[in-house]
Amino acid sequence: MADEAQAADAAKKKKNGTIMVIAGVAILTVIGAGGGWVVGGMIAPKDPNAAQKHETAAAGGEHGKAGEKEEGLPHISTAANGVVLLEPITTNLAYPSENWIRLEVALAFTGPPELALAENIHQDILAYMRTVSLQQIEGPRGFQYLKDDIKERVDLRSQGKVAKVMFRSFVIE
Repeated sequence: MADEAQAADAAKKKKNGTIMVIAGVAILTVIGAGGGWVVGGMIAPKDPNAAQKHETAAAGGEHGKAGEKEEGLPHISTAANGVVLLEPITTNLAYPSENWIRLEVALAFTGPPELALAENIHQDILAYMRTVSLQQIEGPRGFQYLKDDIKERVDLRSQGKVAKVMFRSFVIE
């Protein structure tokens, strides 16, 4: 009988210990989430023009919304955060000339996007792609060389105003 009482007492203590561990983990999780939220609010950049942008959008819409094409620039559409989406570049290769290439590129500007510069870069990439042969871009190494060449051309054309060239699609037919 004494053994049964001791066993019941041990089971009760074990159950209470498990509940205490679960409660402690739950409390620490809530504290951690709250602390992360507070620190995130302190670190996150604050946009001083957010209220003005919201009022402009409510009043009559913004010029150059994400995904809209800019008037007068047929090969350009803008996205958020200084990213400009260039229209797809479709042209035939230099050799063999029966092979076609389609390339979609986006440009991330360091400051406000310059759409005229983006149009010039689009035309420069198109002219360059017409000089490339299939043998130059075969395989992963050839694709890397093509990316490096285009990045170098964009850097020269933009004089450092474009931070990154992003390849959205690349198809050879």
